[in-house]
Amino acid sequence: MFKLIGLTGGIGTGKSTVARMIRDLGVPVIDADLLARQVVEPGQPAHSEIVAAWPDVVDQSGGIDRKKLAARIFADPASRARLEAITHPRITERALDQADEFRRQGLQLAFLEAALLVESGLHRRLDALVVVVASEEQQVSRVMAREGCTRSQALVRLHAQLPPEEKRRAATDVIDNSGDEATTQRQVQTLVRNLLAAR
Repeated sequence: MFKLIGLTGGIGTGKSTVARMIRDLGVPVIDADLLARQVVEPGQPAHSEIVAAWPDVVDQSGGIDRKKLAARIFADPASRARLEAITHPRITERALDQADEFRRQGLQLAFLEAALLVESGLHRRLDALVVVVASEEQQVSRVMAREGCTRSQALVRLHAQLPPEEKRRAATDVIDNSGDEATTQRQVQTLVRNLLAAR
């Protein structure tokens, strides 16, 4: 029986690292961030809705300047909610279409990696939910390194998200990515083995 498992966690917890480890084990991972980029490409309905709402986030090529849009929405909860209303239904539709394709191919297992699975309520439509966690200090330093932002900007992004304990409450499994890569890898291998063994 095919299972679609959610994979989520706060910004800077290392979801992408865990997703890579899952892929390395031969299990497909649907990347909601990649789908989010696709649904806002020029010509897509979400693109025109975003341009209408925030005309100043369009870059010279006519695409969406994601950094400028992120700065806008992280500073304003109402804007963030509006953007999510535009993009989430379209991202969800594409993700579930991909999962259906995996099911038709006879696969047993796939993951859906997305930052806002719990916030959007999509986790309730999945077979299980894996939450990746790390210490707040690790999250801050990873976000600063990745985004080239200040500590205070990183903290704003962290605190704009659902608190980690709320995500943990929704989880069926937790991957602690606070240690070294080998420790995380062992947890991922155990998780995938258990999911494949459970019918």
